[in-house]
Amino acid sequence: MPVHSYHSSLGGFDVLGLRSNPGGAVEIVYDDGVRRRLVWRVRSQAKESVIRDALRHAVNQTRVLPALYAELKRRSIAIEAIAG
Repeated sequence: MPVHSYHSSLGGFDVLGLRSNPGGAVEIVYDDGVRRRLVWRVRSQAKESVIRDALRHAVNQTRVLPALYAELKRRSIAIEAIAG
């Protein structure tokens, strides 16, 4: 899977990314552009396009992390934190 990244269109520094780790697991990465970087492993068998859509919607909200959690929950995509 190629790496996909989404930047806030609101002028912020927030970035959400989607990548595969060396073992092939799908991961979501959040970076606030200043000091915080969080990584989650996707635990659900969700289509990549569905995850990308959730990231696209979340990154353009004022509060990106709560929006990300809401978008993933709405699509029944389970994640587990692996770095943060």
